Amino acid sequence: MARYVTVQVTRKEPPAGAAPAEHCKKCQLPLSKEELEQSWHVCPHCGYHYPLRAPLRLKLLADSGSVTFIGEELRPTDPLEFFDLRPYPERLAEAQLETGLTEALVATRCSISGRPVALGVMDFGFMGGSMGSVVGERFHRLVRVAVEEAMPLVVVASSGGARMQEGLLSLMQMAKTVAAAEMVSEAGLPYITILTHPTTGGVFASFATVADLILAEPGAVMQFAGTRVIEQTTREKLPPDFGSSEKQLVHGQIDLVVDRRELKTRLTHCLDLLMGGRRAGAVGGGRATDPAGGEAANLSGGEAGG
Repeated sequence: MARYVTVQVTRKEPPAGAAPAEHCKKCQLPLSKEELEQSWHVCPHCGYHYPLRAPLRLKLLADSGSVTFIGEELRPTDPLEFFDLRPYPERLAEAQLETGLTEALVATRCSISGRPVALGVMDFGFMGGSMGSVVGERFHRLVRVAVEEAMPLVVVASSGGARMQEGLLSLMQMAKTVAAAEMVSEAGLPYITILTHPTTGGVFASFATVADLILAEPGAVMQFAGTRVIEQTTREKLPPDFGSSEKQLVHGQIDLVVDRRELKTRLTHCLDLLMGGRRAGAVGGGRATDPAGGEAANLSGGEAGG
């Protein structure tokens, strides 16, 4: 014979006029939307870094009123007429509507603390920040602007890798972006990447990790393949912090782990260091070949910068 138990549940309602409490995903302490916005979406209690959309990232790094867009007229197409559960154009339209962006990479010419910079920012919210043909072409045009105007190149990466809906055309962007990054090196200009959570797949294996200086946000995961795939392939259990920015720093994969709230200041210092006293826009930049000998290395090809 079945027996029934009656359970009475008393629901506690919040006080009248009080907003429902939100809590940090990591430390579980109360965290309001206003607090997050004031700290650039970083928990003020434990430092957990929440995702930051591309427009906010530009606001964080670029000086107010200095941003002009590069390659914004480029739009993705559907050369393979790809269809999974939905047509590729439908997925693109949805991503554009939800994010307000036209692609996963926003390429700009701007200034950071008064320093002219070619700045690219990826947005994971646009189809997982996946790299397709337009992302590759925008990166290439961003590099050309940096080289032609003798500016440092800074790219904020956040991506799940190559865009499967573009097949081989997407994979070709890995070679294209690495070749473009080499143009910056040949021009003797600094190239800095900032890896945010997550940076994986084809982006991690191409332009994101060939920079002169690689910065990363705390707790960001960066690796080529996903943890589950690696474990299934190697048949070994990976440590909990595998692929984290802190672990990558220990093994020398990246150079600095920087809190987002300090990022602009630290980035400015890095730009000044790598420019070696040169002004952006100076013609004839090159690498120092012999820093020894008592005299300062001439990085600009002309008179030594002050």
